[in-house]
Amino acid sequence: MRRLLLLLLVIVIGAAAAGGWYYLKQRSSLPPGIVAGNGRVEANEIDIATKYAARVLEIAVEEGELVQAGQLIARLDTRDLEAQYRAAEAQIAQAEENRKQVLAEIRQRKSELELADKELQRTLVLSGKNFVSEQKVDQQRNIRRTAEAALAAAESKLGGADAAIRVASAEAERIRELLADGTLKAPKAGRILFRLAEPGEVLGAGGKVATLLDLSDVYMTFFLPTEVVGRLAIGAPARILLDAVPDLAVPATISFVSARAQFTPKQVETRSERDRMMYRVKARVPQSLVQQYLEHVKTGLTGMAYVKLDAAADWPSWLQSDLTRDTP
Repeated sequence: MRRLLLLLLVIVIGAAAAGGWYYLKQRSSLPPGIVAGNGRVEANEIDIATKYAARVLEIAVEEGELVQAGQLIARLDTRDLEAQYRAAEAQIAQAEENRKQVLAEIRQRKSELELADKELQRTLVLSGKNFVSEQKVDQQRNIRRTAEAALAAAESKLGGADAAIRVASAEAERIRELLADGTLKAPKAGRILFRLAEPGEVLGAGGKVATLLDLSDVYMTFFLPTEVVGRLAIGAPARILLDAVPDLAVPATISFVSARAQFTPKQVETRSERDRMMYRVKARVPQSLVQQYLEHVKTGLTGMAYVKLDAAADWPSWLQSDLTRDTP
């Protein structure tokens, strides 16, 4: 009985090994017009940082948390800026009040000039009738010139008053922008990769609060040799198989091919492979698919990318899945 069990065990192990060998051999042999390269899933990282030195008042996110565009990430202590803003508003109010006084002075000077004009005209009429002396006429002309000069001086003050308002308003606008920058928000939807500060810390200008993983552009970076890249087109269909989920083909398209060749990455251990010049290529996952499975998207996962060089080539069955059939 024991020998029979051992024989059955040997048969099962042999069948499993044969099945695994056939499975690996099938995947290692690609149809003509399809090439592959190993790589890892990546996405752009965005550092959310302060614009100016300030104390961190609140951190509203945790590492690994999914956030939406515009969601609060952190708040800075802006009490000093709020005081500066109130002072700037007071300066605007003072400048506007000065302008009102200048306008009132202009109206007064215009009234004085109009009166001086009328007095001069009356004096000229009386002078023509020899009722007043030339000295009186000269006095009235001098009064009119004085009133005219006073009006010009008052009008020149108006330009200065307007300029003071613009300066005060610009200062208030600058401080208002700084106050807005005291509330740090997510520029895009993504996942918090690192939380780099805690409440109470004082950060300098440009101090990083968190690092956001931008999930609007998820791709696999891999490398292909020169003879392959020369036939590769931007927008060519691709498939991604992750080591963590080897039976689920993910659809993608070629979105980038490096303009410069480089050596194969150090992960490739054979000398013959390292000696060949390789080009960096990106296979981008459709944004609609990323959004659909946003909770499951992770970067850093390794796998294989498969690319069609010939549009007429057919994907093998193991590079087909529900994802590839559902995504155009």
